Amino acid sequence: MQKSNPKKPIFKEQSQTIPGLESRMDPQPEFDDQKMPAGHKLLNKKCIITGGDSGIGRAVAVAFAKQGADVAIIHHTSEKSDAEFTANYIRENYKRECIIFGTDISKENNCKKVIEQILKTFPTVDILVNNAAVQYPAKDITEINSEKLMETFSVNILAMFWITIAVLPRIPKGGCIINTTSVTAYRGSSGLIDYSATKGAIVSFTRSLSTNLIEKGIRVNGVAPGPVWTPLIPASFPPEEVAKFGTDCPMKRPAQPVEVAPAYVFLACQDASFISGQIIHVNGGEIING
Repeated sequence: MQKSNPKKPIFKEQSQTIPGLESRMDPQPEFDDQKMPAGHKLLNKKCIITGGDSGIGRAVAVAFAKQGADVAIIHHTSEKSDAEFTANYIRENYKRECIIFGTDISKENNCKKVIEQILKTFPTVDILVNNAAVQYPAKDITEINSEKLMETFSVNILAMFWITIAVLPRIPKGGCIINTTSVTAYRGSSGLIDYSATKGAIVSFTRSLSTNLIEKGIRVNGVAPGPVWTPLIPASFPPEEVAKFGTDCPMKRPAQPVEVAPAYVFLACQDASFISGQIIHVNGGEIING
C-alpha cells in the first residue's frame, strides 16, 4: 500500500489575535510585483475598498493605484499601522491619492458615517470593493456563540448591504461593485460554518444585486479566493495549522495576495464591460461548479 506523504510546513508557526496585522507576519505577504509595469486601465477612477489595509485588500488597493486609480481604504481601527503603510506605499510608488478611514463596520451607523466622510473627498465612486471579513474557527457548531456569530455576519455580509446602500447614489453609470466571497461558499468548511454561510450569502447577494442594478449600467461581480496568505490566517488558526496552511489545495500552497489582485483589476476595468453577476475563482486549481 502506498503511504500518504505528510504535509510539510511551508511557514513558521505563528499566532496573532483577530483581525491580525500584516506587519507581524513571517514571511510578509507579497502584495505588489514591481517588475510588472504600471498602466492606465483605471486612470482617475475613484475607488473604495473595505479591508484595504492588508491582505487581499492591500494588494487590490496597490493594483488599482498602479492602474491610475485613487483609493479610499476602510480599515478596522486596530489596523491603522497597516493602513498607513499601504497608503504611504501607494503615494510614494504610484503617485496616486490614498485616504484611510478607521471604523468598526459591524455597526450600521459606522458604515453610514465612514461613507459620508469619504464622499467629502470622492464625490463620485467608480468602483466599490466589499472585501473586509472576519472568521472564528470552531470544530463543532455548538462552539459558535451568539456574539461571534453576529459579528461574523455583521462584518462579512450585513456591512456589504450597509456600505453599498450608502455608496450607491454616488456610483455613476459604468461603475462597478466587486464583492469578495470564498471557495468555502461552494464546498463548505467544517471548521468555518458561520464564515462559509456568509460567503455563500455573498454569492447570492452579488448575483441578485447584479440583476437589480444592470439597467442602471452598474456591474456587480465577485471573486472567490482559495487559501491566501493574509493576516486572518495567523489570527484565526493554531500555529501548527498556520505552518501548513494552503497545502490542501491542488497547487499544494496558498496564494500570495498579489496573485489574487489581478482578478479585481480585470472586473473593475473595461476589459470586463460585458460581465456582470459572475464570480471569478482564484483558488489554486480547485474545480468549482455552481
